[in-house]
Amino acid sequence: MKTRILAIFPVLLLAGACSKQSGGGVKLKNDLDSVAYVIGLNVGLNLQRMDSTINVGAVCEGIRDAFNGQPRMSLEEAETFYLSYMNYILPEKARAYEEQFLADMAKSNRAYARTTSGVTYTVDEVGDQNLLPTTDRDSVSLRWVIRTLDGKEIVSSYERGDTVRSMLRDLQKGVQESVRLIGRGGRIKAWIPSSAAYGAEGSKELHIAPNTTLYYEIELVDVDKFSARRRR
Repeated sequence: MKTRILAIFPVLLLAGACSKQSGGGVKLKNDLDSVAYVIGLNVGLNLQRMDSTINVGAVCEGIRDAFNGQPRMSLEEAETFYLSYMNYILPEKARAYEEQFLADMAKSNRAYARTTSGVTYTVDEVGDQNLLPTTDRDSVSLRWVIRTLDGKEIVSSYERGDTVRSMLRDLQKGVQESVRLIGRGGRIKAWIPSSAAYGAEGSKELHIAPNTTLYYEIELVDVDKFSARRRR
């Protein structure tokens, strides 16, 4: 019970703030008011991180309706809608935006081509076509830079001074498709849709949010063919 009370405490404070006029309408007369403001500020920042386009007026209206005992939705209806929005509506919006972005990228720059999965790429250097990864059991050595849609760098093996070594089947689908297009020594730049990257789960380890489009710069350093290993 204590956990639930603590969880809703900031919302109660936000309700008080919502009931006042904006633009400095609430006076911070004492320490308790200042603490309340800090908690309300924290709630606002958390809401902004969830969705920067959120309608603050609608948030306040929901709180007022709850306090007045006249909610427009039952708790069951609210939960059903919220889960539907987070699990279906929001991902669909993200996919639609992603598809439009990648389609526009390929259309506006003829250097880019697209695979059937939506990977939108341009090959900077073809590499040795005699050493091309073709099967899931081929091993590859890569150097790469991974960025988000807004250019934020997630990881760079160049900065870390290391090389990524993996069997082809253990890489994300979009990366597999990308390296199959170049031979050893080749370089490729690829926009990879979330469905061919980390999907709806994202990656906690790399701090990649769900349904994130990623940009890769990949250098295929080496290829160890499974067929060659079998003959050894």
